[in-house]
Amino acid sequence: MKSILLPITLTGLVFSTLAISNTAQATEGLSANVGATSNYLWRGLEQTNGSAAISGGIDYEDSSGFYAGTWVSNADWANNDMSYELDLYGGYSADINDSLSYDVGFIYYAYPDETTGDADFSEVYASVTFEALTLGVAVLTSGEGADVGDTIYASADYSFALANDADITLHLGSYSGDWLSEDSIDYGVSFNKSGFTLGASATDLDGAAGDIKAYIAYSIDIDL
Repeated sequence: MKSILLPITLTGLVFSTLAISNTAQATEGLSANVGATSNYLWRGLEQTNGSAAISGGIDYEDSSGFYAGTWVSNADWANNDMSYELDLYGGYSADINDSLSYDVGFIYYAYPDETTGDADFSEVYASVTFEALTLGVAVLTSGEGADVGDTIYASADYSFALANDADITLHLGSYSGDWLSEDSIDYGVSFNKSGFTLGASATDLDGAAGDIKAYIAYSIDIDL
């Protein structure tokens, strides 16, 4: 499982990005998020075998830039006993100036009902956003049979603003390291407006290369 399945689930997910901001925290206090997608995809790979997913989370943001939260979604990539994913995270983000911001943090991915006991893992992550471009990196910090730094994921995302508060985002990512079954590249594109996302994603990972997956998603944020 370590060499084949876990690279599939190193979540940064379509929906984790709703819970973990790559820009500076602009508000203070508790908030919640709820989302649904026709296909839970992350970096070109399906997390629910092509089925729909429902997700939700709670976040705390402090005016200092500190944030923490939790996020949950159904997931069944490993075996018949796995039914959901639970993420716990915290970090710090801030604006450097009007055009530049950064975000650093830690995230733990848990699969509480997965019976083999070796699916959980964690990462530290950092990103820098300059206007419409975000460059990020995530480094493995724990996992079954893994050492700190065994895998690194680097990514670049660029958004094109459209009329009526819509945008198109392009994504490119690259995995490398000893914990993976193989190094891989993933890519994707999404159209976003008013909480709706229509997107497509793919990867060159062996067994999924060239298999483009599409999805439609919707999410809302709620102040608590």
